[in-house]
Order: sequence, then structure tokens, then C-alpha cells
Amino acid sequence: MRTIVSLPGDGIGKVVLEEAIRLLDAAGFEANYVHGDIGWEFWCKEGDPLPQRTIDLIAEHKVGLFGAITSKPKDDAFNELAPELKSKGLVYSSPIVGLRQHFGLDICLRPCRTYKGNPLNFIRRGAGDTIEEPEVDVAIFRQNTEGLYGGVEWSNPPAQVHEALMTHPKFKKNFGDCPVEELSISTRIFTKKATERILRAAFEHAKKYGYKSVTLCEKPNVIRETSGMMYKMAQQMQKADYPQIELWNTNIDAQMMWLTKNPETYGVLVAGNMFGDIVSDGFAGLIGGLGFACSAQINPETGIGVFEPTHGSAPKYADYDTSIVNPIAMFESACMMLDFIEEKEIASKIRKAIAKVIEDGKVRTYDMMKMSGRPDVVEKGAASTQQMTDAVIAAL
Repeated sequence: MRTIVSLPGDGIGKVVLEEAIRLLDAAGFEANYVHGDIGWEFWCKEGDPLPQRTIDLIAEHKVGLFGAITSKPKDDAFNELAPELKSKGLVYSSPIVGLRQHFGLDICLRPCRTYKGNPLNFIRRGAGDTIEEPEVDVAIFRQNTEGLYGGVEWSNPPAQVHEALMTHPKFKKNFGDCPVEELSISTRIFTKKATERILRAAFEHAKKYGYKSVTLCEKPNVIRETSGMMYKMAQQMQKADYPQIELWNTNIDAQMMWLTKNPETYGVLVAGNMFGDIVSDGFAGLIGGLGFACSAQINPETGIGVFEPTHGSAPKYADYDTSIVNPIAMFESACMMLDFIEEKEIASKIRKAIAKVIEDGKVRTYDMMKMSGRPDVVEKGAASTQQMTDAVIAAL
């Protein structure tokens, strides 16, 4: 029997993960779930939001199903530490970023697909005042461990860092007169190895599933070294290994405009960490928002994968007596996990059940009914988190 590390995390993560496991059980997936501690609670009381015991569990069992975490700014994080920990020089960092970097989970896949009948699907005005509802089917590959999320940054940088930066003529000209204590610096680091891996994953996905194009979504006209390197490598790879797949190059700012003009023309997109995060949220908005946005983060060399919805922990909703959040993003993430471990038949069965519930339109969470997320939405006809799960289970 497969062992899965369950990582509830914070806020609504605990609720949606519990419901996903209930759905997996109903669909016939047999697994042993072991709990992993992660998130804000363990930062506050232990000074470590990703304890070593959790890292050990994932190293042993390889597959994690993750809910959500809370992250707060530096000062807020320090203020919420247990008093006895405040003198230890601890600095909060995101446990999910730490998880990605520790296990080399550098390939992040975020698919965004339209569900027929979803009232939140993107629509636009067509010729002759017609209303069009384009079908979105994109797979976004986000480099997951480098770039702006690499964590190499300083406020009031140490002397050796400042001296090194001063050797760059543009830094010296534009920032050389700035007092060092007024400087905050975040780096954007790309390596050829990791860039090659994410590009290769994108092209291979396009080849396997019949997508006609791969779009590199970066900013090589301005960020010339990192984005420029990625674009050059993509051009070389496409020419040498994937001539049957078109390579498109778009700037992130223009892409955010075009995705609402012609989203149906895109297939696979690939980007660095920050831009991949941005464009995947943009496409998620076209298929119903973060309640439908799932993700996988994997290291194909080690066979380790962690699967999670891309929404946050939404702590205010976690305090409601009846949970109202949409669990479909969590369900879809569980399906990505099933694909990863070659349980594709069960994954397909769950996806078909989700599609049936959405198309029938009889059970809809508050976001699908375009309500504000208030505690009384269930009384007004919206489905609770548990009721949506019940409906999907009934449709299996």
C-alpha cells in the first residue's frame, strides 16, 4: 500500500486536505497517510515552519499532499515567535519554498483547463455583439527553485557584497551614492542546469500531449542576462530537438494583456519563478480563480513530488463554523498526485465526477455563485466545502 505524507499546513489547508482524502478513499485509492508538521504553528512555537522530522518523512515516502500555508512579513513573523525564541536570531522563510529547494523540486506544473458549465469561466464579446466563451487548456511550467524566490537577498548588505556590487558600472552610477544601510537587494539567479530542465519538461509535455506551441514568458528585452539566457537556450533546444513544436516568445507584461484577448491560442507556457507565478494566476482567473488552480512540484531524478492547490491559507475562512471554501483545486492537485504515481484510472474517474458536478450546476460553492465569502452563504444556497465533496463522491 502506498504511503502519502499529508501536509495540512494552515487555515483552510487543513479543511480541503481532509476533504480530498475523503474523496480519494471514496474513489478507491488505497493509501496510508502519515501526518507531516508544517506551517505557521511550528514557526511560532518552534522557530521552524519546516521541521526536520517532516523533511525526513518526505525523504522516506517520496510523495506529499499539501494544503496551504500562512506567510507573513518579516516583522510580523518575529513578533509572533514564542518569547523564549526571540533572542535566537531566527528569520522566517516560507516552508514551501524551503521544501522545494531542499528536495530540488524545480519543476512546477500548473495546468489551467476550462470546465464546461462553470459560471466563472472567462467570456468576451465577439463579432456582432456575440458572447464568446473560449476554451482554455494551458499547461504552465514554472522554474521553482531559482530566480527571485532563491532567497539570496540583503537589507543593509555586508561590506563584501556592497564592494562586489560597486564593481558593476550601472550599480555604481545609479546606487553608488546611496547609504548602504538604505539598500535592500534581492537577486535573480538562473543556472543553465535548472533552466535546461524546466525548458525540457515544457517541450516534452507539449510533445506528449499534442500541444502545438511552447511560449516562453519572460522579459529578455530588459532582463537581458537571465531572461536572455533562457530564451537563447529555448531557441537552441527547439531547433535541435523539437522542430515540430513552435516556440513563441512573449514579455510577461504583454502576456498578461494577451491572455484575456486570445487565451485559447496558447498551449504550454514556461517561465522563471516569479513570472511563472504571475502568469499561472492570470490563467487561473480565466477558469474560475484560485478555487480551481492546482499544481505539482517534482524532482524527476529522485521521484519526489509534492502536490498542492495554489490558493493561500485564507485564515478568516478557517474560523467559520461551516467551511465554505471551494475544494476543487485541492481535488485537482490530488489527481495530479495520482497521475504521478501511475494511478491514472482513479484520477480520470475523479476528474469526470468533478466535471459532471460542475456541468450539472446544482451544487456550487460561494465563489461559483459569485457571492462574497461570508459565513451565511450556505444559508443562501451555496454549497459548503463538505457538500461539494459529497456531490463529487456521489458523481463518481
